[in-house]
Amino acid sequence: MPSAAAWGAITLGDCTYPGTGESGFVAVHPEDPNIVYCGAIGSSPGGAGALQRYDHRTGQIQLVNIWPEASLGIAPKDMRYRFAWTFPIVFSPHDSGIVYAAGNHVFRSRDEGMSWEEISPDLSLNDIARQGSSGGDITHENAGAEVHATCASLVPSPHRRGELWASTDDGLVHVTRDDGKSWENVTPAGMSELAYVGCIEISPHDADTIYLAATRYKLADYKPYLFQSTDGGRTFQSINGDFPGGEITRVVRADPVRKGLLFVGTETGVYYSLNDGQSWMRMGGGLPVVPVYDLKIKGTDLVAGTHGRSFWILDDITPLRGLVDGSHGSRLFEPRTTVRTKLHFGALRSLRPSGVAHALAPGVGAGIRTFRKPDGTSGREYLDVGENPPNGAIVHYWLDESVSGPVSLAFYDHSGTAIASFCSDDSSLPAARRPSVRPGLNRFVWDLRYPGPEALDISLAPPRNKPLAERADQPAGPTVVPGQYRVEMSLGSQTMIAEFTVVKDPRLSTTPKDYSQQFELVQELTASLGKVNATVNRIRRLKHRLSVLTGGSEDDKHDVATKAKAVVEKLTALEAILVDIHRESDRDVLRNPAGLNDTLLALISTVSVSDTAPTKSAAAVARETMARVDGEIGKLERLAASEVTAVNRSVIEREVAAASDA
Repeated sequence: MPSAAAWGAITLGDCTYPGTGESGFVAVHPEDPNIVYCGAIGSSPGGAGALQRYDHRTGQIQLVNIWPEASLGIAPKDMRYRFAWTFPIVFSPHDSGIVYAAGNHVFRSRDEGMSWEEISPDLSLNDIARQGSSGGDITHENAGAEVHATCASLVPSPHRRGELWASTDDGLVHVTRDDGKSWENVTPAGMSELAYVGCIEISPHDADTIYLAATRYKLADYKPYLFQSTDGGRTFQSINGDFPGGEITRVVRADPVRKGLLFVGTETGVYYSLNDGQSWMRMGGGLPVVPVYDLKIKGTDLVAGTHGRSFWILDDITPLRGLVDGSHGSRLFEPRTTVRTKLHFGALRSLRPSGVAHALAPGVGAGIRTFRKPDGTSGREYLDVGENPPNGAIVHYWLDESVSGPVSLAFYDHSGTAIASFCSDDSSLPAARRPSVRPGLNRFVWDLRYPGPEALDISLAPPRNKPLAERADQPAGPTVVPGQYRVEMSLGSQTMIAEFTVVKDPRLSTTPKDYSQQFELVQELTASLGKVNATVNRIRRLKHRLSVLTGGSEDDKHDVATKAKAVVEKLTALEAILVDIHRESDRDVLRNPAGLNDTLLALISTVSVSDTAPTKSAAAVARETMARVDGEIGKLERLAASEVTAVNRSVIEREVAAASDA
C-alpha cells in the first residue's frame, strides 16, 4: 500500500497483496522491494509456520516454511517447532542475503528460504502445561492462533554484526553476540512472570541502549511495562515514569534523529517522551482510540499499525524533534525537505462542496464525505480510501501563551525574492489559507505555488441566470522549481527565519533545465492570463461609464450618445475575443467559441500537467496566443486613446456649453 496516490486518495486499486496472511509480519528485501516475505499462518497451505516469499515481478508466491509439517488439529507440544500466529521475520542489516525467522527457536537462511539452519536453543520457558490443545480436552480446536512459548520479537543489532536480540511471549529476553553460537538470558529483573515481550528496540544512537515494551493483559494485568538498558542488557531499569497506569504497552520506538525522543504504542493510541522516558505525553492529531500494535519511523513520518487493520501516519515529527532541547517561547521549526509531487489532473474532481462523493474521478471509485468545520474550513472524512498527505511544504511553529497579535508567514526563493505571503488576519484569504494563532503547536501547509493571475471581477460581469454548477477555483500560479527556499514568520516586531529544500520526485528523470523551462513558460502564461482578466475588467468598467451616456438623442450623428454607443460596441467586440461573453456558468463551454482566456488556461494545464519541459508545440501555441493577447490589449489602448478620449471630450464640451447657456 502506498502512503500517497496520484488520484488524491489511496484506493484499493493502488494496493498490492504481497501474501495471503491477515496478520503476519512482513519483511521486504533491503535491496529488491519486489521480494517480500510474509507470515501467513491460518491463511496459507504448507503446514506449520506458513512463510511465503512473494515476487512482485511474477506475482507468484513460493512457500519457504522452515519446517512444513502438518499442524492443524495438532497440539503445540506435539510439534517439532512452534510458531506463533505472528512470528518474527527480519533481514540482517549487515548482509541482505541473510533473513531470520523465529518460532521457539531462531532460524537463519542464506539462500532466500531454500534452506534454514537452527541457530538457537528453545528460547521460551517451554512449559509443556501451556502447550496443550486449544480449547482443552473438549474442543480441541488447533488452528495455530493459540500457540504459546515462542519468540514475539527478533531484532539484529544495526551496530554490531552477529548480535541478535530475541524476546518471547512468556516473559524472556535473550541475546547472542556471536551470531547464534551462544545465547545469554538478559531478562529484566523487574519483568513480571509470563509477560508478552512484544518489542525490542535497539537505540539508533547507542549500541548498548536497549528498550523493551511488554504487557500482561491476558493475565488481567493492564499496567505498562517499559524498560531501558544502557549497558547492553546487563541491567534494565523501568522507564514507566508517569505513564498512565491502565495503558497496555505493545511497542516502543526510538527516534533515529533526536536522542531521547521515544514513542510507545498502547491499547488506545500513542504516547511520546522528550526525555528518554522520564515523562510521557499522549499524542492527539486526530488518531482515533485504537490499539497500536507497531510503530515505524520513516524519514520524518511516524507510521502506526493498528489492530483495526489500518495504517495511520503522522506526517511530520520535525517539531517534536525540535522540542527535545527543552527550550521555551515562540519559535519556527525548520521544515523538512519537501518532495515536489504532482497529482493526476482529474484528482478529486468528483468531490462535492458538502455531502458524500462516490468517486475520486470518473471511473475511480471511492467514498469521501465533505463537511464544513466550525472554523469555516472544509473537512473530509475518508470512508473507504486512504488519505493523501498534505501536498506541499509543512511549516510548524510554536506560539507562546502570551502571543495575541497576527502571525504572518512569507516565503522566499534562494535569492531572497518574495514568492507568497499569508497573514492570520487577512480576511481576503479563505480560512484554510490563514495561519492559525493558537497557543502551542500550529501547522501551515504551503502549496509551493506563486500567486495566481489577477481575477475577473464578478461584480462587473453582466447579469446571468443562476448557475447550476459551482464556480471553478481560481487558477494558482506556477509551482516552484526544486531548490533552496526560506520561510519568515513575523510576530509583531519579531521575525524568525527557517530554510528548507524542495526536491524533485525521485522517480523522475526531469532535469533542472526542464523545470526551469516549464516554470518560465507557466509564469508567462499566468501573467498573460492576468492581463486578459485585467483588460476585461477595464473594458467592463468603461462600458459601465459609457452606458450612462447612451440615453441621448440619436438624431444627431455627432451626439454624445451615438458616439458612446459606437465605442461600447467596439469594446464589446474586443471583450468577446478575450472571453466568452455569452457564457452562463463555468461549465457552459460548448455553445460558443472559447475566448483567449480559455486558451491560456488550457495551455497552463498542458504545460504544467506533468513535471516535464514544455513540448515545442505547446511553446509555439503559447507564444502565438500571448502575442494575440498583447495585440488585443494594444487595440484597447488605441481605442481608449482615441474614441474613448473623444467621447470624454465631447462630454466636457457639452457640460461647458450647458454651463455657459445657464
